Amino acid sequence: MADDDEETEEAPAVELGEGESVEGAPIARVASRLTWPKERSEIERQEGDAVIRTPDGPTTLADVLPETDTTYFDRRQEFVDEVEAVVGTGPVATADE
Repeated sequence: MADDDEETEEAPAVELGEGESVEGAPIARVASRLTWPKERSEIERQEGDAVIRTPDGPTTLADVLPETDTTYFDRRQEFVDEVEAVVGTGPVATADE
């Protein structure tokens, strides 16, 4: 068990600034709105019109889901991993880029 007296506040891992906004939602946020397990077709029905952030720019989840290999996701992390395998991970362009 951690000792509360020894805990120190650290700076956030990513500093938030006042720069340009990023279009779309992180895939983890979309995934958190769903309950698991879930079929791919049901995800598309419920969240297919959601715009997600990708390194190549915003795209709808309905455009990404057909490219995934799995048709039934047991867990949220499995879904996130599959989507990230399709769209990639990395820096996301801001609205002006």
